[in-house]
Amino acid sequence: MKRLIWCLLMAPFFCTAQSFSLKPLNENTKTSLRGLSVVSDQVIWVSGSNGSVGKTEDGGLTWQWIKPKGYEKLDFRDIEGFDSEHAIIVNAGSPAYVLKTDDGGATWTEHYKNIDSAIFLDGLGFWDKDKGIIFGDPIRGKMQLLKTTDAGKTWKDISSYLKQSLAEGEAGFAASGTTIKTLPNGKVWIASGGTVSNIYFSNDYGENWHIFKCPIWQGESTTGPFSIDFYDAKNGIVVGGNYVKDKANDNNVLLTNDGGKTWEKPVTPVAGFRSAVTYLTKQILLATGTSGTDISTDSGQNWKHISDQSFNAVQKAVKGKRIILTGEKGSIFELITGK
Repeated sequence: MKRLIWCLLMAPFFCTAQSFSLKPLNENTKTSLRGLSVVSDQVIWVSGSNGSVGKTEDGGLTWQWIKPKGYEKLDFRDIEGFDSEHAIIVNAGSPAYVLKTDDGGATWTEHYKNIDSAIFLDGLGFWDKDKGIIFGDPIRGKMQLLKTTDAGKTWKDISSYLKQSLAEGEAGFAASGTTIKTLPNGKVWIASGGTVSNIYFSNDYGENWHIFKCPIWQGESTTGPFSIDFYDAKNGIVVGGNYVKDKANDNNVLLTNDGGKTWEKPVTPVAGFRSAVTYLTKQILLATGTSGTDISTDSGQNWKHISDQSFNAVQKAVKGKRIILTGEKGSIFELITGK
């Protein structure tokens, strides 16, 4: 009886005897990879430091490494791939650029440039192939917001649409380009951190905004939410913590079931600082960061630590089943599950 009770309490982690392993797809490339776009099981785009963009069309067997001409020193923190030919990249820091390729990365065109010394773009998301949004750190208290309706050819500054100014020391994190999440029909969530953490939500393509408090670890420039994901309009998750204390897990994962209006702690937290989180299914979630990777199989309520290996980003294929993680030194791995 005791064994049965223990099994029920610890399920679903141990009784299913599920195993996890990490399969390397690329290593030892001179770039820190933070941008990740898994288009399908075959087509994957990555981006990172030293002006680097990587692409595979055969599921990671071979990689094409590209440095957009004239932008070789940039740190590309986020990338959105649409297929093997079309992709958009965004860099961190000033000047800020948005570049697009329509020929598989052979050439890149500049579609946005901002030379303000305070500009720092954090991430981008697309509702469909034409409509997308980018957000960045505040300038003079106003979160930077850019919107496209023509597949990234032009970007309109919609920063004025968010009426409330950000608090002193409140900003975004570009650790994985995933402090922004878009869902169909104009829904978008943006998570801020630092001295104050908030969730900014729009359900009409960024025209109007609602602001919700996010009670995650906050108060310092190194603390807050570093990634956000939503399974649907109601159920979501935010992870983060303090990246200079990456093994601490005091309050670095929260769940919502009302679209981000309120947040609660799970029963068992992740094992440390996490810079990326993703829903694999409504029940299965994966979170990763510099101190390792955790998995939940009960909608985020309980987490099991499955690897100590450092990563920056994680994503499941939009059209497919493969789960890809990226990190330092050009590391690209696939998570393999089995029983």
